[in-house]
Amino acid sequence: MDWFPIVLSLRVALLATVVTAAIGVPLAWFLARRHFPGRDLVSATLLTPLVLPPTVLGYYLLMVIGRRGPVGRFLDVRGIELAFTWRAAVLAAVVGSFALLIKTAQAGFESIDQRLEQAAQTLGHSDWSIFWTVSIPLAWRSILAGTVLAFCKALGDFGITLMVAGDIPGRTQTMPLAIYDHVQSNQLAQANSLALISVGLVVVLMLALGRVARLRY
Repeated sequence: MDWFPIVLSLRVALLATVVTAAIGVPLAWFLARRHFPGRDLVSATLLTPLVLPPTVLGYYLLMVIGRRGPVGRFLDVRGIELAFTWRAAVLAAVVGSFALLIKTAQAGFESIDQRLEQAAQTLGHSDWSIFWTVSIPLAWRSILAGTVLAFCKALGDFGITLMVAGDIPGRTQTMPLAIYDHVQSNQLAQANSLALISVGLVVVLMLALGRVARLRY
């Protein structure tokens, strides 16, 4: 078995989840606690990756990071290649999984009794301190659930990754892309092995998440 697609998929999913969590959790808290003009528009925009066809997202993302796109030209001048590399696969996974983490974490933050945060505020804590010491400990189950869902989504991304990273064996071929290639080549045994590994990883993560969710504080 060629282990490259498995290793690459795990690396891409892990990096994408770290980026998604680092940006998404604070943003979810901000959306849950702040009301500002255009908030509904921002929330709706963040949800679009869940409903738009992956190829559409991949196409627009490629127009941005490709050599003719604004980001692509900026990076190309500095000798940095993004499109059709494993880094583009990470970006594709972030775009595809971002909404899952944000909406799940936001629901967790919104379920917190705001009087607890207000009490911390009266004691002189800053918003940043309240976020780390009060909000996250109380919403950790939702944050963990969103993180696991984002990882699973990133692990299985196909359409966006195909558009922006390509299907290059040994370079950008993730598990979903390798499964597709094996099926197209009628190599069903290899496709079945990769599919079982992918399903097994997701099932194990979901079972672990279910056990953790039942833990008491």
